[in-house]
Amino acid sequence: MGAADLHFALGLAAAEGWNPGLHDAAAFHAADPAGFLMGRIDGQPVGCISAVSYEGRFGFIGLYIVAPAFRGRGHGIALWRAGMQRLAGHNVGLDGVPAQQDNYRRSGFRFAYNNIRFEHRGAGTIADDRHIVAAASVPFATLEAYDRARFPAARQGFLRHWLAQPRGTALALVEGDALRGYGVIRRCHAGYKIGPLFADAKEVAERLFGALCRDVGEEPVYLDVPEVNAGGMRLAQRESMKRVFDTARMYTGEFPNLPIERVFGVTTFELG
Repeated sequence: MGAADLHFALGLAAAEGWNPGLHDAAAFHAADPAGFLMGRIDGQPVGCISAVSYEGRFGFIGLYIVAPAFRGRGHGIALWRAGMQRLAGHNVGLDGVPAQQDNYRRSGFRFAYNNIRFEHRGAGTIADDRHIVAAASVPFATLEAYDRARFPAARQGFLRHWLAQPRGTALALVEGDALRGYGVIRRCHAGYKIGPLFADAKEVAERLFGALCRDVGEEPVYLDVPEVNAGGMRLAQRESMKRVFDTARMYTGEFPNLPIERVFGVTTFELG
């Protein structure tokens, strides 16, 4: 897919109720311009899959959808095989609905943990904090290094677009000379999503969450919390969030050695 074709894929995702961001396409494409595949019949697009490669060693599968009128004809498995072939030799991750775990296991994936999507309504409980600044005021190299320690591979191209996307806000919490966390909130088809939300500790995540929610009014805000992050689950409880659904994080290789206790919100289920 070219960059323009990604709007087809994101449109399918929206129709499935996956609620992508309104301006995800540019950042997604920047992550890996060759990582988005489309199935066509006589020139008509009928399905898609993302098979994004990070540094040629870590991959992520997402946006795996066939248009409803073309399901049940083998197009989905053809897309799956093409995506997995593109990521041959990678450790591949995905976020899938738990009901599909057995199918993913047959393709070589192993369960790591669940991610829980929570819905929040109302302004954040912490709105003003002198230590919270626009992420753009922090040197990009500093932000990128902080992000790299909490994601399985470098993703500089993606991150530059993600932090600066239209109708999005990126905030960082800085104390002294130390970056202690950052988060992004973006406008989606329904409400907003926060992701990532990376922080050194739960209280830092809570402060960032409150600031990110400051201007959303009564619209819903969604946060995808790794269930194994006890602090993230307590944050959701503290904010009286509603559990919406789960996904199963799975990998074909070794589970990435990440400080999951500092990952309070997944960046995006499509790209990890």
